[in-house]
Amino acid sequence: MAKISPSILSSDFSKLGEEIRKIEEGGADFVHLDVMDGIFVPNITFGPPVIKEIRSITDIPFDVHLMIDRPERYIEEFVEAGADIITVHEESTIHLHRTIQNIKNCGKKAGISLNPSTPLENIEYVLEDIDMVLIMTVNPGFGGQSFIPAMERKIKHLRKIIDDRDLAIEIEVDGGIKLDNAKEVTDWGADILVAGSDIFKADNIVERVRLFKEV
Repeated sequence: MAKISPSILSSDFSKLGEEIRKIEEGGADFVHLDVMDGIFVPNITFGPPVIKEIRSITDIPFDVHLMIDRPERYIEEFVEAGADIITVHEESTIHLHRTIQNIKNCGKKAGISLNPSTPLENIEYVLEDIDMVLIMTVNPGFGGQSFIPAMERKIKHLRKIIDDRDLAIEIEVDGGIKLDNAKEVTDWGADILVAGSDIFKADNIVERVRLFKEV
């Protein structure tokens, strides 16, 4: 069964506490926190102070996705704010291995994210060091985009690599994930699904999370 990581990027921030309690009641496995700096992606969201405040209202593991330039500068701050998994983009840092080791040395799980056009070969030599690969199935920066069909091959290829090498890595998929394609993406090999608008814009958030879990 795939795990569900609802992205609060699509939530109503004026009711954030209430909406987080709803996904908690629905059985969400993580809270997905998209951190954007307006440099690596063309959007700005929030940083460690907001994450720290959210941490005070829930015990759900925090899946923190850093869409920021040179993320190695801020790893400790996100750890202190309450991150459980920290995912950085392969494209955003020169010293990827060093950044991974910094996350692991802080006692947190490390993930690597790849933009749609970035090949899997770029992370060939760090796979043994990470806990998760986040495949972006839209171009990062904004919620509500449509799934890029070519990413099916990428997910399946990564699943084969992980299985052939018997690696303890989870595949997370983010972008255009909806109830009507969730099972398909899971069948391709995804372990964790990130969904934003299809959960938080639903009439019943609790039931929507439950339906994702059932699928």
